[in-house]
Amino acid sequence: MPGLLEVLRVSKAFGGVVANAEISFDVAAGEILGLIGPNGAGKTSLFNAIAGEVVPDEGEIRLDGERVSGLGPVACAMRGVARTFQVVRSFDSMTVLENVMVGAFARQGGMRAAMRVAAETLEFCGLAARADRPAISLSPPEKRRLEVARALATAPRLLLLDEMLTGLTPTEAQEGVALVRAVRARGVTIIMVEHVMEVVLPLVERVVVLDLGRVLTIGRPAEIVRHPEVIRAYLGDKYAPAQ
Repeated sequence: MPGLLEVLRVSKAFGGVVANAEISFDVAAGEILGLIGPNGAGKTSLFNAIAGEVVPDEGEIRLDGERVSGLGPVACAMRGVARTFQVVRSFDSMTVLENVMVGAFARQGGMRAAMRVAAETLEFCGLAARADRPAISLSPPEKRRLEVARALATAPRLLLLDEMLTGLTPTEAQEGVALVRAVRARGVTIIMVEHVMEVVLPLVERVVVLDLGRVLTIGRPAEIVRHPEVIRAYLGDKYAPAQ
C-alpha cells in the first residue's frame, strides 16, 4: 500500500549545484517522520518541493496517489500540505489572531468563520492569551508556535515542520514535542527537519537521512543511531560505539 506521501526519484539542481538527487521514500498516514542530515544535505530543498514551492527537475511527488509536484504552493496547500519555515515568518504588524486567520481563510470563506477557526487553533497551540497582541511582541518559542498555528488553520493532512524545536530550552523543546504529538493525535501526518537529536529521535517513528543531496539510509531511530555512515556523516563521535 502506498503511503499518504510518496517521493519518487526526485532530483533538483540550482545551476550547477545538485540539491536533491533521486530521492525516494514514502510517509504513512498518521506517521511522524524525521528528516535529518548535515547542513547542505538538501532537507529544505526537499521541503520546498513537497510544498510546491519548487518544481523537481526529475521524479514526482504524490499526495494520496495524486501527483502534486509542479502544481505550485497554493494548489498543494488546498490539497492538504502545510509547512513552517526554518527562519520564522510572521506578519509582524498584525495581531496573533490575524496571523492565524490568514491560514484559516484557505478553508473558510467568511470573516466570522476564519476568526472562529483561528481562535480555536490558538487555544490548541497554547497562544490564546496572546491573540490580540502584535505578532512582533512574541518570544521566539511563541513565534514558532504561531507558525504551527497558522499552518494548522489550513486544515492540513500533511504538516512539514522545519526546525521547530531548534534553539529552544529543554523545557520549551519538551512543550514543543507535546504539541507535535497532539497534532498527530488529530490525524495529521508530520515530517520534521530537526538537528536536536536527543529530542527528535524519541518522537519520530522513522528517519530519512540525507547527505550531499542523496538518501543515505532510512530506518527506525534505534537503527539510525548505530549506522556507521550516519555517525560518520552527521551524528559524530557522541554516537559512535565504545571501543
